[in-house]
Amino acid sequence: MDIFAYFKEKGIDTVDRTFYRQIEVWRSWYNSNVRKFHKYKVYRGNGTSVNCTRYALGMAKKVCEDMADLLLNERVTITIADETTDAFVKEVLADNTWEELGNEYQEWKSALGTVAYVVYVKDAVVDEAGNMKGGNVGINYVEAANIYPTSWKNKIVTECIFTFPTTCKRKKYIQFQYHKLEDVPGENRKQYVIENCVVENTTGAGKELTPEQWEEIPAFSGLAARIETGSAQPLFVIDRLNLVNNADEDTTNPMGVSLFANAVDTVRKLDLEYDSYANEFSLGRKRIFVAPELLTAQNGEAVFDPDDTVFYELPEDYFKDTKEAMHEVNMDLRIEEHSRAINDDLNWLSLKCGFGTDRYKFEDGGVKTATEVISENSDMYRSLVKHELVLDRVLTQLIQTIIRAGVSIGIPGLQENATVTIAFDDSIIEDKTTERQSDRQDVSMGVMPLWEYRAKWYGETPEEAQRNLPEQANVIVE
Repeated sequence: MDIFAYFKEKGIDTVDRTFYRQIEVWRSWYNSNVRKFHKYKVYRGNGTSVNCTRYALGMAKKVCEDMADLLLNERVTITIADETTDAFVKEVLADNTWEELGNEYQEWKSALGTVAYVVYVKDAVVDEAGNMKGGNVGINYVEAANIYPTSWKNKIVTECIFTFPTTCKRKKYIQFQYHKLEDVPGENRKQYVIENCVVENTTGAGKELTPEQWEEIPAFSGLAARIETGSAQPLFVIDRLNLVNNADEDTTNPMGVSLFANAVDTVRKLDLEYDSYANEFSLGRKRIFVAPELLTAQNGEAVFDPDDTVFYELPEDYFKDTKEAMHEVNMDLRIEEHSRAINDDLNWLSLKCGFGTDRYKFEDGGVKTATEVISENSDMYRSLVKHELVLDRVLTQLIQTIIRAGVSIGIPGLQENATVTIAFDDSIIEDKTTERQSDRQDVSMGVMPLWEYRAKWYGETPEEAQRNLPEQANVIVE
């Protein structure tokens, strides 16, 4: 269906549709499946052409994978000062496969510019007073093509529509989930309201179902048409790369841009070079042109294996001038030239995507990634820290939203204002390695308490660090 036609029918304003076309362009490069580029035709003369598939180096996906691994990996720790709250949040994250999907959606963020995390409560029971009891806290992960901001200021999205495409019994539907702020009747405050609707995914603006109709569809059974949260804090968090969105003329557009948005030309050139490199071996293979009288023996049996592709029969008397029985052709392979061109563009791509130079190297027919540590004054370090500024805020907001959802369903002992600490992975930072070794020496000399070392390098609170010390090293934290 045409989602923008549906929005127009409803009088809803969002980001212009041209920007979402750009998102699909980024997706096609991420998938190495660009129309009229990775599938193309070669004219062969006489009005004929042949369909070809271009070899792809897949670097658009590679840079997104690497950025996701640097931003959110198993070494990133989330610590909440209150023990009960910390245990609850980590249980929610585990139940919603955060360790897997968290990294996956960092990759989608790098590829498409924006993702969102929408917190919700499932299987809760509402009593007569309107209080929710029981149930569990869930997280919906949403990628850029399904995020439609409707209100924002200074790039912070305050109201948003999320779409969830679903197929049930071979019919396609889209659930529209509208998070918006409304005045609370009789009170001088606002609250977030969530409005749901289900639309058949057909041509045009689609057909909107009534709550009674979507209740009969298993995928939407129990879906409320309207939910009043009672809170002025949103249940969604928008996550984007810390890059200026220059893909839209509207400078206020709150959506992010792909990591390789300004390096598409380089990705295109890399695929052209790699395709030429791969074809070099096909077009440059050894060939032997043979006179027809040499193909069969006197008894009529074939001299050469008919399945051997190295031999080519030429017309009779073709060699009458040179008086050759056969002619060998060995093409020169331009391996060094191709490798040099690919390595040059790998450096350009690495630089444009924030990794600095020499991140990637093409050798032995494949791309290898540098594994050495980096310094704190490098391009890669500065780029990584810049993106972590946004991710730190996003993760903190997500944790706080999960806590509020837990409080709303009556989970005892949760502290809404508990301090959240995000410790990012700094294992690739050269100066941090030196600093850590220095702190170890301070501990061995007795000038730094062991609990302080644990708190600093393991992302623990001072209280947790003291409890986690070996018994012989326990020191009371003042």
